[in-house]
Amino acid sequence: MSVLEKQEAAADQRSRRSGGREARRAMRAAPLADDIKPVRAGLEGGSYGPLTLNDQERIHEAVLTLLETVGFANAIPSCIEALTKAGASYGDDGRIRFPRALVLDTIRRAARHFTLHGQDPRHDMLIKGKRVHYGTAGAAVHLVDVERREYRESLLQDIYDAARLVEGLDNIHFFQRPMVPRDIPDPLDMDFNTLYACVMGTSKHVGTSFTVRENVQPALEMLYAIAGGEEKFRARPFVSNSNCFVVPPMKFAEDACGVLEACVEGGIPILLLSAGQAGATAPAAIAGAVVQAVAEVLVGLIYVNAIKPGHPAIFGTWPFVSDLRTGAMSGGSAEQAVLTAACAQMAQFYDLPGGSAAGMTDSKLPDIQSGYEKGITDVMAGLAGLNLVYESAGMHASLLGFCLESLIIDNDMLGHCLRCVRGIEVTDEALSIDTIADVCLKGPGHYLGNEQTLRLMQTEYFYPAVGDRFSPKEWNEKGRPDILQRAIIEKKRVLAERFPRHVPKLIDDRLRARFGEMIKLPRGSMGG
Repeated sequence: MSVLEKQEAAADQRSRRSGGREARRAMRAAPLADDIKPVRAGLEGGSYGPLTLNDQERIHEAVLTLLETVGFANAIPSCIEALTKAGASYGDDGRIRFPRALVLDTIRRAARHFTLHGQDPRHDMLIKGKRVHYGTAGAAVHLVDVERREYRESLLQDIYDAARLVEGLDNIHFFQRPMVPRDIPDPLDMDFNTLYACVMGTSKHVGTSFTVRENVQPALEMLYAIAGGEEKFRARPFVSNSNCFVVPPMKFAEDACGVLEACVEGGIPILLLSAGQAGATAPAAIAGAVVQAVAEVLVGLIYVNAIKPGHPAIFGTWPFVSDLRTGAMSGGSAEQAVLTAACAQMAQFYDLPGGSAAGMTDSKLPDIQSGYEKGITDVMAGLAGLNLVYESAGMHASLLGFCLESLIIDNDMLGHCLRCVRGIEVTDEALSIDTIADVCLKGPGHYLGNEQTLRLMQTEYFYPAVGDRFSPKEWNEKGRPDILQRAIIEKKRVLAERFPRHVPKLIDDRLRARFGEMIKLPRGSMGG
């Protein structure tokens, strides 16, 4: 018998002692309440931060100086009107500047500690303090076909399929549109059907985008119908608008501003999104990229509150990183990890609900590079206490590709991240003095069948769904599977079986009667 075989045999013998294996199997079968699961939405982060308090105060001072002296260009007339009424000044050079008092007053009065709702209240997310939630996002134009190792254009069906996968993945807490449907060229049809596919595919909170102001109204009509009326949607808005209102550096995006105004008026929460790229559309200095992003998002906050004071808005500082050798985006870089963590700290500095991006690997496939880049950037965002970690699962090629199998693999990875965010609870019971004494002085000399072990195995420890923890012997007996093979099998199983029905067929029938051929997703592809 080899040394390895002897070690495995000894491990099997140890696990059988005191009925430990059977007891652990019984414990695994017992369902857990959500509030005692080892990982869950809304765990408190904040144990890591690349910025000192003095650093944050210096960034804040730089932001105030920029807003007062440089300001923003390219505002549409309605934006100029709203901001100047609020106290901003419109200069002869066409730029709007913001007095410090206006900025500070807006921060003080802005909405905070609000809930982003799901269609199912089980998925409601309280956005407060350093509570952490992971989700998807993006505008990938390709789907990654891992079996063929190639990229193809993303389709509307892919968005629906991604949404229904996410519906059953516990560590992905919200679903923002991760792809654009390349089979729908018309902008109105694209915006409407993207949202339709998302809200039909998952009962979790959904984020979406609109191309122009006019495209918001049909979407609102659909959302009000699904909610059971306009008042019910306004009370529990289960969709937010990801709004790139700014063109870095420091210019308004005219079409997006119109969308922002329409969404605020329609009762949709706003993700104020600034996505400068360090070294290209933002300073190459990491601190400078943070300064510009914070300044830009604070202008968005002033804008929203000038239209409707207290409207829910997310502090969406999303500065990206360039590979300065080529100018290409590098979403999986170490610089991106610290940049995102710093943005989380700045949201906390203002006590504002913060959202930023992590998990945007540069790798083209779910491979080792994908694993380390996603794991490092996602866990640092969580440890920094970022409220909403967008693009955390499924993304590849620095946002150009999206992979359904990666959603399943990344759900495991995010479970690991959440367990790190949770940290270690040190209580009198957890210190285990009595347990250690009992095992050493009275017991069998091990903890395998101990009451504390059995009690904590589900509440203290996270177990991956597709990750490999087999012994080499078991792995060989099972045909030497790898994680990607297991993810492919699981994806095919879920897509064959899971067709969410949280939106009743009667409501869908009404939507299809109202919008007719505008709805492009066939009922047959939704399980009939």
